[in-house]
Amino acid sequence: MQLEPVCDTSGQLEFTTATFMTSIPLLLTAPHLCSYLEDKQAQTAFVNPSFGIDTAIYSQLIAHGFRRSGDDVYRPQCEHCSQCVAVRLPVTQFKPNRRQKRCLQKNLQTTAVIKPAVFEQAHYDLYRRYQKQRHAEGNMANTSPDEYIKFLGSSWCNTQFVEFYCAGELAAVAIVDCLDNALSAVYTFFDPQFSDYSPGVYAVLWQIQYTQKLGLDWLYLGFWIADCQKMNYKTQYQPLQGFIDQQWDFLKYK
Repeated sequence: MQLEPVCDTSGQLEFTTATFMTSIPLLLTAPHLCSYLEDKQAQTAFVNPSFGIDTAIYSQLIAHGFRRSGDDVYRPQCEHCSQCVAVRLPVTQFKPNRRQKRCLQKNLQTTAVIKPAVFEQAHYDLYRRYQKQRHAEGNMANTSPDEYIKFLGSSWCNTQFVEFYCAGELAAVAIVDCLDNALSAVYTFFDPQFSDYSPGVYAVLWQIQYTQKLGLDWLYLGFWIADCQKMNYKTQYQPLQGFIDQQWDFLKYK
């Protein structure tokens, strides 16, 4: 079943197929300070939680610029800014650059274990260490166990927690959503003592390879923001497509 959006008005996102039309109710937040760009105001459109989402519907929504956080599905809907660009990688066209090849070489002995998206104390402890050392200024550093699993997991999505082991130690965990024709990289956290292995880069490279192995088309990488340092690294993975003006195209940037 392929859904195509036909309009986005009055808080309704309408999708149509050859046989039926369905409206997805949206809720728009009030303007608030942007988390990524200083002195910018942001707004977010959320799918109404009363609307029943499953993996099939989300597979279509993510292809139209949406993402999930826990069970919530959203996309930026800012009145005066369009810098948040949903991006995806056509994995069959990907070729690692020199830095990425070095990362793969460093991680020849790194092993991956795929697990269901359930709470594990070792994951949570690693997540807390990562937040305190990399994002101590943010509110996620003090996330409770319940908040942690609600943020990364989902009651309706096919989500996997991928463990990465270096020298027999848990070095990183990547959260991956398995969709109809794609994987979605949700979040990755790692032990800073393994920074020499570039675990964040390796997690993306592993997900690219895993997407290829499954015979899927795309790896979704969230939002790219050119003027935000922590969000513009995604252009390192080429060729990268962005969802701009309601269609996907290869990104053109300086």
